[in-house]
Amino acid sequence: MTCWWLIPVVAGLSFMLTALLRRYAISRSLIDIPNQRSSHVVATPRGGGVAIVVTFLVAITVLFFSGIVAPAVFISLAGAGSITAVVGFLDDHGHVAARWRLLAHFLAAGWAVYWIGGLPALTVFGVDLQAGWIGQIFVVVYLVWMLNLYNFMDGIDGIAGVEAVTTCVGGVLLYWVAGVPELSWPALMLGICAAGFLCWNFPPAKIFMGDAGSGFLGVILGGMALHAGWADSALLWAWLILLGVFIVDSTFTLMRRLLRGDKVYEAHRSHAYQFASRRFGKHLPVTCAVAVINMLWLLPMAFCVVYFRIDGALALMVAYVPLIWLAVKYQAGQLER
Repeated sequence: MTCWWLIPVVAGLSFMLTALLRRYAISRSLIDIPNQRSSHVVATPRGGGVAIVVTFLVAITVLFFSGIVAPAVFISLAGAGSITAVVGFLDDHGHVAARWRLLAHFLAAGWAVYWIGGLPALTVFGVDLQAGWIGQIFVVVYLVWMLNLYNFMDGIDGIAGVEAVTTCVGGVLLYWVAGVPELSWPALMLGICAAGFLCWNFPPAKIFMGDAGSGFLGVILGGMALHAGWADSALLWAWLILLGVFIVDSTFTLMRRLLRGDKVYEAHRSHAYQFASRRFGKHLPVTCAVAVINMLWLLPMAFCVVYFRIDGALALMVAYVPLIWLAVKYQAGQLER
């Protein structure tokens, strides 16, 4: 059974729901006011990412009851995503203490890992590895980090939406290359949901995503990467390559701030993409650059892993080298001036 009719329905629903959320945010004064930590200069309503959450959950539910999405995939993604989105929604509307947010994030990650089955066997530099219980702990931390890094990287107009759309497009193409197109539906739906929202968030943004949407995207993308690894370990490496821009910038920035002794839980704007947007004086060039890097550099590298069976760990290292160079060039993690 196919559900191609879902594509226009989900796209339209995401677009219209974002418009309604914008009106809701304005009526409730859910507005991001620019301050010294902001990368924007115009007061803008927030919380539009809820449109991605709602439309994706509707889409994956339809796919599940149509027999297209396996129960474990549905339960893991819908459960982890819902927990993350609810906490983010509450934080968008007020404030949830950091310790409670982190507890919810670990709960969501643990839920996803349990239903996914943990970390699949990986081939690293030609050696087959079974990670055991250490691997299960690692993937929980990985999902928590994916959830939070997506929130950190949602700091300029369009960047989080563009990352989601281009990564999902790449993922769908790679599922077909790997001979498992039936697994592509969640990625396809997530990309379409993000595209509907992106119409309102592309520079200059008319509404921001908010924590509910960014955290949701992070945990869902991270979970889909793990699911892909159970079908073919090369696909897990490919997903990690596709997500390289966000992983490298956020991780490089975090490590630099930790080494300097900064309070890493405090708001800042010292990611490479934020320095770059200030250097260019606008968000559009940086957001477009992310799309170009994803489609013209990271996707071809991921394709080589899946199609030509190049060692995934080696390809990931090669793919990340220019991203690390960009992080250094644009001063990721340096003190803000």
